[in-house]
Amino acid sequence: MTQSVPQVRFPDGTTVPALGLGTWHMGEDSARASDEIAALRAGIDCGMTLIDTAEMYASGGAEDITGAAIEGRRDEVFLVSKVLPSNASRKGTIAACEASLKRLNTDRIDLYLLHWPGRHPLEETIAGFEDLQAAGKILRWGVSNFDIDLMKSLTGLPGGESCAANQVLYNLATRGIEYDLKPWMEERSMPVMAYCPLDEGRLLRHPSLGEMAGKLGVTSAQLAIAFLLSRKGVIPIPKSSNPERVQENRAAADIRLTEEQLAELDRIFPPPRSAEPLEMI
Repeated sequence: MTQSVPQVRFPDGTTVPALGLGTWHMGEDSARASDEIAALRAGIDCGMTLIDTAEMYASGGAEDITGAAIEGRRDEVFLVSKVLPSNASRKGTIAACEASLKRLNTDRIDLYLLHWPGRHPLEETIAGFEDLQAAGKILRWGVSNFDIDLMKSLTGLPGGESCAANQVLYNLATRGIEYDLKPWMEERSMPVMAYCPLDEGRLLRHPSLGEMAGKLGVTSAQLAIAFLLSRKGVIPIPKSSNPERVQENRAAADIRLTEEQLAELDRIFPPPRSAEPLEMI
């Protein structure tokens, strides 16, 4: 029997599915648009109602695809988008958000992120986020690709304590955040959004992971996603333009890994033993 998708809680008490949908590389080819829209709708149908996109992806094309996919279903979806650092002045953040809202064909974004640290002072970006919140155009804000030192600096600024999430590269092959960043965020009930949970497909070709997955009767992708879902406060956002693959990813939420199986994954992919620089793609 299929179980419901586990939930992750934001600092304000809002809960979202722990397994979402990514859109990086969507909207780049109009010939694939119908498949991409169908894949996102398939995800919504099976409970993966968090969709992550960004103004950077296909120069807004992924937001267009997302907007088409959620048409008539906006209230079912928790929508995440991102502002480019080059746009993240106070006024620029507002203008970028308004452009994203238009492409998404919605009046609000549930979580709006600064895509990575840039040249504009964080105080300006926070002010833009607060203006957008006051106008009801975003409901909460966060960041992406921030290491622990940047997170400490951010949350020490006026208004910075309202940061709701940090989206970072996190998968079995990239576990550096487990040493310091993830525990620090967990103490603050701040979710980790895990992009590239399959390491851009490289994990699918890992022989030891494939062997373990075969013994468990699951795919390598499902095992890699199930590992992330076993971590408290983590939201993996795999991307697929294939509805069947989306449903396969969804089935990972039904896998409950034992302590022995997690220990085996630690043997194959050792966790960090010291602080490591934050990796980015």
